[in-house]
Amino acid sequence: MTLLEALRRRYPDSSSTTLRQWMQSDRVRVNGAPERNARREVSESDRIEVVAKSEKIDPRVRILFEDDDLIVADKSEGILTVPSEQVRYETAQTFLEKYLNRELHVVQRLDRDTSGVLVFAKNAWIAERLRELFAAHDIDRIYIAIVHGKLKPPSGTFRSLLSEGDDLRVRSAAGGKEAITHYRTIASGRSHSMLEVTLETGRRNQIRVHLSEAGHPIVGDTMYGKGRELGRLFLHAKLLGFVHPRTGVKVSFTAELPREFREVQL
Repeated sequence: MTLLEALRRRYPDSSSTTLRQWMQSDRVRVNGAPERNARREVSESDRIEVVAKSEKIDPRVRILFEDDDLIVADKSEGILTVPSEQVRYETAQTFLEKYLNRELHVVQRLDRDTSGVLVFAKNAWIAERLRELFAAHDIDRIYIAIVHGKLKPPSGTFRSLLSEGDDLRVRSAAGGKEAITHYRTIASGRSHSMLEVTLETGRRNQIRVHLSEAGHPIVGDTMYGKGRELGRLFLHAKLLGFVHPRTGVKVSFTAELPREFREVQL
């Protein structure tokens, strides 16, 4: 068989164009040597490898998954998801676009100080399908938050109508959009608790507002809480799951809990 045929068997979800790009960028090795000839004859005894991209990506963005349609990354706290008038280059989107050498379509955002899983689309069709999933709340989203105090009951649901004011703060108010947040206490100490939070809706600042209005603001929240404590906002997007629009297969991606979460004294 040819090298291209061998790669097709090994990577059935990747297009021939992608496989040829891998070869032309010297990512495909046959018996340890780069090979660009897609028609080269190979046998079962040949060792075929695909090595990682040589381009470096900013360490504040870690790639969790990539295929022809989308890229999923773990964003560190402290950087924006997309460019703004004030910050044009130091964002998750620009770091990934530089790495891929192509433009990406934005389908979701995390606050600057929230870390965790993000997905970007590589084409308009996938972007629209993913936006439809988010709009229909047909997305699995799990966050980890460390908050002040102990919630009673230890698990439950917040429901309210959220509206953004002229001061850009989000509050529960009549006439707002429905927001539903489920929470479960997974650990607690003398002054703080760690929660697993599941979003049923995805309003701006939803988790931060609901926990603050419940009297248990997230540690490190400068807008809805007690100010910056312990160096960061303790909110992390742990899991993102959805049905892949192209394949119809349910996929799920998890971002490891940051070191600060594991070391904080509850």
